[in-house]
Amino acid sequence: MWMIAISLIGYPTPVPEEGMYPLPALQKLDLQKAGLKLNTEDIFKPEGVGLTDALVRVGGCTGSFVSPEGLVITNHHCAFGAAQAASSTDNDYMTDGFLARRKEDEQPAKGIVIKITQSYSEVSDQILEGLTPETDPGLRMQTITERIRNIEKSENESHPGLSCEVSEMFAGRSYFLFRYQLIKDVRMVYVPPRNIGEFGGDKDNWEWPRHNGDFAFLRAYVNKEGQPAPYSPENVPYQPKRFLKINPSGVKEGDFVFVMGYPGRTFRHQPARFLAFQEKYQLPYISHLYAEQIETMKRLSQSDKTLAISVADRIKSLANVSKNYAGKLEGFHKLNLTNQRRAEETEMQQFILNTPELSNKYGNVLSQFDTQYQELDSIALRNLWLGQIYNAAEGLSAALFILQSREKILSLSGEEKEKELKQAKLKLKVLLSDMDARVDKALFEIMIRDAQKLLPWQRIVAVDDFFQKEKNQEQRMQKIDAMWAKSKVFQPIQAYEILEMPEKYFKKLKDPVLTFVSQVRKQQQAIASRQQYISGTLNRLAAQYVEMKSAWKPGSFTPDANATLRLTYGYVKGYSIQDAVIYEPKTWLSGMIEKATLGGEYQLYPALLTAFKNRSFGKWTAGGRQDVPLAILYNTDTSGGNSGSPVMNAYGELVAINFDRTYSATINDYAWNDQYSRSIGVDIRFVLWVTEQVAGAGFLLKEMGV
Repeated sequence: MWMIAISLIGYPTPVPEEGMYPLPALQKLDLQKAGLKLNTEDIFKPEGVGLTDALVRVGGCTGSFVSPEGLVITNHHCAFGAAQAASSTDNDYMTDGFLARRKEDEQPAKGIVIKITQSYSEVSDQILEGLTPETDPGLRMQTITERIRNIEKSENESHPGLSCEVSEMFAGRSYFLFRYQLIKDVRMVYVPPRNIGEFGGDKDNWEWPRHNGDFAFLRAYVNKEGQPAPYSPENVPYQPKRFLKINPSGVKEGDFVFVMGYPGRTFRHQPARFLAFQEKYQLPYISHLYAEQIETMKRLSQSDKTLAISVADRIKSLANVSKNYAGKLEGFHKLNLTNQRRAEETEMQQFILNTPELSNKYGNVLSQFDTQYQELDSIALRNLWLGQIYNAAEGLSAALFILQSREKILSLSGEEKEKELKQAKLKLKVLLSDMDARVDKALFEIMIRDAQKLLPWQRIVAVDDFFQKEKNQEQRMQKIDAMWAKSKVFQPIQAYEILEMPEKYFKKLKDPVLTFVSQVRKQQQAIASRQQYISGTLNRLAAQYVEMKSAWKPGSFTPDANATLRLTYGYVKGYSIQDAVIYEPKTWLSGMIEKATLGGEYQLYPALLTAFKNRSFGKWTAGGRQDVPLAILYNTDTSGGNSGSPVMNAYGELVAINFDRTYSATINDYAWNDQYSRSIGVDIRFVLWVTEQVAGAGFLLKEMGV
């Protein structure tokens, strides 16, 4: 069916290689053969300035400089949290959008820090020295963790202006040290209204066709000496080494494109046992839990605008993950992915066993994976619960912070103690100010209910101790209300006192929330040693697994994504994964207008509708149509973290902003295939049209040299 679809749509484009290529691998690629019109050195120059110098990491997203004055373009959903933090019932920047017409009016993008990759170096030998397959797994994991921590500490001390991080490239095999310049003063310039940036809402999320303008502009600021500094009215716009040129002509079907960014985690080099665990436990648990949490927060905030603003970013984030995980599950089932990996491993194992030297070294690797995952399967739901409890109830997270900070503060004296206490109070103030008791208690009740369903060997000790008699929702909520009412955690002044309270007085508190969290923490500490042993074993096996694959099918493997800078390339290209349904690779403004008749999450922003009705298209039409291209599809290999990545043409010019994948491509984290893997970007012409004709911010186009 797929080959028929290709001929029907008429794509002459070749299939790109699977891979998110890290910087060291770029020199090995023949990108010119694929369609690049630049030299590879123009993209990345270790000793000079290349396109990579225009790339930035924006929180958990990607962005790029598009002007000499530190202007950054990224996704609307990447700037949404900052718009939320700046919003109030009087100034709802989430709904109405935010636009600064002068630099003096640009507001701090709270919570956003920009990272710029400065350099990298391999540190594998330092981390793995003396470690062998025979090393005790627990000791192996502990040693690797400590060595990474020591390298980062040493590097950060010797490079005070940088943030230095060690990233694992191949599990248990290779590690690279990356040095980043941090820009802490980031400000909002233009964040479109929600009806533009999030048009279609959760219904359209991870879907095609798409019609949302998921873009935003931020600006990076530094002090007058050009050095990174916290927010100050005296700071000046950052002057990047390189910024991207915008091509207002966009791209057409079949054109070569490449994407650079900071993709999060992928799991392409994991065994079938890992995939089975994801399919049976991780994905369904998180997807279902987040969906229920979302419905709970929507219900609580339905008639409370202040609360609705407070939880908006949280709901958006959870909805994104929940639907993503549901899409992954569907991909697992449709592709029969776990069984596919098992079949590959059967062939690989036979090859290994038929080669004596390899058999002695790797013959039992797969069986050892099986042993470890048998144990992990048996305690999966307990571990997943423990991993989510503090995300669910922010009040418990504040209590955990108090317990951890107390230990550190009481171990110090003099100026060190005072400094640590001051920092802890500031952090605790933020944690408590962000918390809403109604939401916290409702989400905590869901977690307690789930814990009560666990099998005998998976029990949560704190839940069994605190909720022995409370077996229905009403009883659980009554108990939770009483815990919150008696706790001093949620009273800032008393909570600050607890941070430095002598141990003999602390023991007399008998604070119910602190006691509950303390018990959860003790259980986590009790199982930590065994968890470290399993992690160490899997780390060692993962390294051997890649070695097995290399021996079985010699060739180069690109390491899994790990939030370090990567390049991927492909072509503007539609797809078909359903009988008789063919998706074209481009959507238009007129399609957005048509969708608005559906109502609900398809409400149009009034100024956008007016511009459309008046045919105020400026010079952003294409294809001989009185219409503006809105979104495009391309078959590059992207994943989480590529949100906001620049999509560039063969000449390295910006033609779109990556913001999503199709529902079928959510499985990309585990496997990529040209048949079903498509990424989605907002066409630069729609970005320019909205900015100029809808927002009336033509000064930004002038700044970008358009």
